[in-house]
Amino acid sequence: MPDTEEYRGWLRIALEEARAGLAEGGVPIGAALIGADGSVLGRGRNRRVQDGDPSVHGETAAFRDAGRQRSYAGTTMVTTLAPCWYCSGLVRQFGISRVVVGEARTFSGGQDWLAENGVEVVLLDDPECAELMAGFIAEHPALWNEDIGEDPGEG
Repeated sequence: MPDTEEYRGWLRIALEEARAGLAEGGVPIGAALIGADGSVLGRGRNRRVQDGDPSVHGETAAFRDAGRQRSYAGTTMVTTLAPCWYCSGLVRQFGISRVVVGEARTFSGGQDWLAENGVEVVLLDDPECAELMAGFIAEHPALWNEDIGEDPGEG
């Protein structure tokens, strides 16, 4: 079983993706799909804005980048922000064993549901991830609300 230092190393990959997404004018959420052997199978970032495609979340981009796998048993999805319901469903649908979450302060998503359904959830509560999201939300509240499916007129 990987340790916290290994999780933090994987989170650095997701953070690189999140920063790249922000630099492109998108929502700064990054992810990586890690194989059971610790290798990086795929990496990606939220590209909803850049591609005009609401289905390209960080986790789905990393999943697609990994390509088809014979099995997802033992794999880990690492993400800078707690996965939304859409991405949580992807994790459950394909039997990804573990989700490592950079932060869940700004959005808790489906992490509790994942844990209740047998997915190991590791919350790192990384200050850099939290700061990145808080800054983005403060600067782009309407875009954030769109990303999480809230009415832009709300909160």
